[in-house]
Order: sequence, then structure tokens, then C-alpha cells
Amino acid sequence: MDLTRQPPRRPSNLSIAGIVGAARMTDKARAHNNETLGEYLYGGDSGLDAKILGFVGISADVFSEAADDYDDETLSGWFLEKSGKTSAEIDAFNEKELSLLPQTAEYKQRLKDRIAKYAPHRTDVKTVLQSVELDDWGNFWQKDLTQRPPRSPHCKDVAGAFGVARMADKARASRAGKIGEYKYGEDSGQDKRILEFLGISAEDFQEAAVNNPNDIELGVWVIEKSGKSSEEIAELNRIGASQGPTDDASKAFFEARRKEIDPSRTDITTWADLQDLDDELSFDIVDLARHAPRSPYNTDVGGLMNLARMIDKARAHNSDSLGDYWYGEDSGIDRSLLAFLGISAQEFADALKGVSTDEEVENWLKTRSPKTDAEIAENNEKMTRLGPTNDAQKAFLAKVISKLDESRTEIQTWFDLMVLDDEKSFA
Repeated sequence: MDLTRQPPRRPSNLSIAGIVGAARMTDKARAHNNETLGEYLYGGDSGLDAKILGFVGISADVFSEAADDYDDETLSGWFLEKSGKTSAEIDAFNEKELSLLPQTAEYKQRLKDRIAKYAPHRTDVKTVLQSVELDDWGNFWQKDLTQRPPRSPHCKDVAGAFGVARMADKARASRAGKIGEYKYGEDSGQDKRILEFLGISAEDFQEAAVNNPNDIELGVWVIEKSGKSSEEIAELNRIGASQGPTDDASKAFFEARRKEIDPSRTDITTWADLQDLDDELSFDIVDLARHAPRSPYNTDVGGLMNLARMIDKARAHNSDSLGDYWYGEDSGIDRSLLAFLGISAQEFADALKGVSTDEEVENWLKTRSPKTDAEIAENNEKMTRLGPTNDAQKAFLAKVISKLDESRTEIQTWFDLMVLDDEKSFA
């Protein structure tokens, strides 16, 4: 979970082990593991997390590892077993934390400031945890679609359903008056079809999206409100992802729109993929939450393996749209290529701001860091062999493969792992 884009679940959410703050701590642990905590604090750095971990009797490191290994249901059972706490003990802990009022002048002032900033009409916000929830909501409910596009229609982060996360972004932006050229609800054919399938009105969905800026909590509301089964959601996903124009009029409109957006992209055949292309080109970004970067084996730019991929990631880094990918110093493979080129990650990313094509990048590199064909061939050979060199790295490789596809035991290199991860992430 990326906590630079949304808040963790409410501290009052009891979906993990029935313990106050445990669901919130789970989201923060996963963000901590993925280096997407943003301004949130995890474990011993968080007062509430420290209380929960002390109550249960485990360390932040142990919990973060479990949060990475288990889904919510399994994690909940594991947490209860580790705690050994009775229902009465959990109830007492919950009651104490839920009713806790600000004790210091600092916390009292923080509560006043948050109410004044986000909800001056509210008189019910009094406890520490209510203050936290208000701050989460105030910081994240508004979306500005004049600055960046909504999420891909393929994104299933809300209720596991096609198009719902995108619709949530548009609903919030519409309420905030920052929807730009996008359309929400009855004004959007795609939204209208999804809302009809869910049996939810545009008004009710917007209210829920605004009140629940966390994807998991909004997803729970959607499933409960719609009553749809996982099989029905899967059918929506299948139709949504594959749907293209079906009659002569829609085919003509689709073709005209595709040519208007990018006439070279004759591979685009579905409405969802056309939306993704339009979003990226409208905001001049590479969005790696929508598609994978090019293969590490790609040698289209300067004959260098991983260079085309690193260009995609650097452009995504520049537009804050890396998704789950790592760029530059955060990526061991990028570090190796940058060292070969004698260029820093920041210099490379900055250079890409002034050039728009692969050919221009290649020409810049020939001037900045000229390499012979022999040097390039030697480096490519080295890059393709890179893999785990110690027991910890081997364990990491095996763990990731088991999550992606446990049958792929032949994978021994980082390049092959990246290819598998790309395939599974955007299947």
C-alpha cells in the first residue's frame, strides 16, 4: 500500500484480530516494507503501534514480516494466536484507546487545528483517535485531476473490481471541483455501466468515496452495499478489460479517437487501453502503475541492456508515477548500469527532462559517456548473469518467485525475475 497516495485504515477499524489500530498498523507495515510510508510512522516510531505491539508482545520487525507474508484473514489469526489475549483483555484495550482524550497541550492544540482546518462545523471530534482519523481524511479525500490522471480502469484496488478505483478518484475530484476534463457518474458511460452493475447511485458512491479515502475500507463498503459475489466481480473484470467497439458507429468513433491520441498505436483495441494511453499522453507521463517498463533484455537504445527499461523508470520517476517499481539508487540493476555509464541517477533523470525520444537519449549518452561495442557487449553479458550471491539474497529470490509463480524454479537471475514480475503484475 502506498501511503503517499492514501491513508492507512482508520485506527477504529477492527478487521485485524478485533484490535484497535491493528488494521492501520498492517497497512503501515506493508508500506514500510515497500518504502511507501510517506509521512506516516511505523512500529516504535508510532505511539499507537508501540502500544499495540507491547500489548501483543511482538516486535515491529516480526509483525512487518508477517504482514508481508499473510493476507488479512491469515494475519488476523496469526496475530490473535501470538497475543494469547482473551476477548475481555482485547475489549479493555480497545475501550481505553477509543476513549482516550488528548492529554497534553500539544495534542489538544493539534485537535483544535485539525477541526478548524478540515471540519469547523463538527463538535463530535474529541478523542485522540478521532483526531487522527480527521487528519487522514482531510489530507487525502480530495483528488485533483487537473494535475494528474485518475487511476487506470484496469486498477482493481477497490473491491477487486474493474474501474471502481478510477471512478473513486473521479468522484472525489468532482466533489472537490477539480475534475478537469474528466466525467463522473451519469456523465460517464463507463461509470454508468459499473454503477448499474453494482446497484449503487452515483450520489451514494461519491459520498462513500469522499468519506472513505482508504481503498480497502471503500471496497468493503462497495461489496456490502452491492452484495456482489466474487464470481460476479470476476465477470465484470473480464468484460471491462476486454471490451472494445462493437458496432460500426462505435468502431468509427474509436478509430478516430485513437488516431487523435496517437495514430501509431494500432495495437490499442479496447476502451480501457485507449483510456490509459490518453491519460499518459494528456499529462505527458510514463505511468508504471498502468503498464510495465520495457524488458531488461531490451537493447533498442544504444545496444545496452536495461537502458530502455531505466529510461521508462526515470521518466516515471520524474512524473511521480513509478507505481511499485524502483529507480536509480533504489534499484540494484539500475545502480550497476549507472556505474558502468559513470552517471548518477539524478543526472540521468534530469537529462530526460530535456529530451523526448530514445534517439535523443542515445545521442546524449554518446556525448556524455561514450562506450565501445566491446564494452557494451561485456556489460550486457555481466548484467544478464546478475543474481543472488549470498544466502539472504537467495532466500529473497525464492520468496518472491513463490509468490509470483512457484512453478518457475528455473529462475536464477534478477533479469528473469523482473520479466516474471512484469508478466504477473500486468497479466
